[in-house]
Amino acid sequence: MTWLRLVRSEIRKLTTTKLPLGFLAVLVLIAGIDAAVVMFGTDMDGSKAFIATAADQQSLMAFAFNAMLGTGLFGAIAVAREYGHHTVVPTYLTSPRRMRAGLAQLTAVLLGGALLGLVGQTLIIAGVALALPSTEYAFLVSAGGLAQILAASTLAGAVGAVLGAGLGALIRNLGGAVTAVVLALFMIPPLVVQLVSDAASWIPPALSGAISGVTTDVSVGAAVAALLLYGVLPAAAGLVAVQRRDVV
Repeated sequence: MTWLRLVRSEIRKLTTTKLPLGFLAVLVLIAGIDAAVVMFGTDMDGSKAFIATAADQQSLMAFAFNAMLGTGLFGAIAVAREYGHHTVVPTYLTSPRRMRAGLAQLTAVLLGGALLGLVGQTLIIAGVALALPSTEYAFLVSAGGLAQILAASTLAGAVGAVLGAGLGALIRNLGGAVTAVVLALFMIPPLVVQLVSDAASWIPPALSGAISGVTTDVSVGAAVAALLLYGVLPAAAGLVAVQRRDVV
């Protein structure tokens, strides 16, 4: 099989299961919760000033990191379950060149993660925009700011999915891969910051903020490069593991 056919085959695997629908349902729920917060939430003094400040953009930016964590779980589940159910065996029989098959799987998961990140952020922006008429405040994030936030969420979604897929191929156990994603993105970075304060600007939430244009501690180019490393390194480790270990 050609590489493009392998990619189409992997995309078909993803789109013919309930996995993407489950994550999409979660995104719709998050967007609804955000809309409810805008409509009914207040500050400590009872005002809604948080809507009319830069917190607009910061709250939307926060989804970029959440997208990375969510699509990390998506990638880990998509890959690790293939080893658990042994559905990866026919793939390797059809394409004995495992590197090519692994790259096709990573590509399909990357595209799925990017789409989930983009759709999720779009739903949240739409939910906030639809809820704002119930308040006396306007949507203060500019069109350029929204475009940057959408791009950041798409990139974060893609990187998270590749990271999860790499860990899924490396660990091969569904529970272990999911745990590894949570550790890598949610638990270990804050611990590293506690030990090395200079690392605060280089953990995923800070990098997502820089790419979204909310923070300026790191340049956008450096933030993109650093965020890509979070996905590339586990993916490379997963590809090496696929080459060297038997599938039984």
